[in-house]
Amino acid sequence: MDNRQEIREFLVSRRAKITPEQAGLPAGTKRRVPGLRRSEVAMLADVSVEYYAKLERGNLAGVSPSVLDAVARALQLDDAERAHLLALTRAADGTSAILRRRPKAKQWAPRRSLQWVLDAITEGPAFVRNGRMDLLAANRLARAFYSEVYASPQQPPNIARFQFLDPASYRFYPDWSFFADVCVEILHIEAGRNPYDKGLHDLIGELSTRSEEFRARWGAHNVRHHGSGSKTFHHPVVGTLTLAYEGLELAAEPGLTLTVYTAEPGSPSAEALQLLSSWTATQEAEHATVDSERPSATGRDASSSERAEGERGSAR
Repeated sequence: MDNRQEIREFLVSRRAKITPEQAGLPAGTKRRVPGLRRSEVAMLADVSVEYYAKLERGNLAGVSPSVLDAVARALQLDDAERAHLLALTRAADGTSAILRRRPKAKQWAPRRSLQWVLDAITEGPAFVRNGRMDLLAANRLARAFYSEVYASPQQPPNIARFQFLDPASYRFYPDWSFFADVCVEILHIEAGRNPYDKGLHDLIGELSTRSEEFRARWGAHNVRHHGSGSKTFHHPVVGTLTLAYEGLELAAEPGLTLTVYTAEPGSPSAEALQLLSSWTATQEAEHATVDSERPSATGRDASSSERAEGERGSAR
């Protein structure tokens, strides 16, 4: 992911969304571009046209906070868009490159205490994901809830890959287009925050190659904070659920988010979650029974030795 290209395409896409009327400017005639002209953004931000053109070419290194704030106001950026612009600026200044040169860490695994916290949440799905949408840790109900995501042979399970490459996602997400928008917006935020993440780069390349729906959304350069709200799902076992969610940034693990889903008490969705929990317990009990009845390798070896000994005795 080229930082300069990301900056350029992001600023151009935001400029195209603001009409002269929204900016308090006369519309005029013979406009050749959608939204505002560069000269109009420069005027609103109180910088020269040449300087703004340099910014829009992707040269954000060294830009002052006051200029960034003025550009954000001129483009009427919301909180998520402002944060994304700041992240792109930090990458342009080289901060992300410094972070990239740190020694490679071992593959992340949840601390025992974090898994205990997840397992203690029994009323709803709870899981930890990173900015690439990998599912890194989960409680029992989350694994059952995302059973089709966990069924993927590619590990760790990835919500974005399921969203755009698995036909089952169209059933799981009744409002598929909304979920697709949110998914790409989260990935864009992560790309701005960490443009040197090879795993993210590979994921975006794969989705861009294999999904036209993803390519169209990625080119829109929309971003969004995804902290709380409600969503409707259709689970293959328990049917339709409308769940509230809260996303919590993990202070001890920067870049990771703990998400908890819950249903309104006494609602049909709450009953569906209870049914999913009972179904999961039944499935686990059945698997445990099958495993206990399956002869172990040691048992098979002992039985074979006994048969061989018996045959040798008969021969004698």
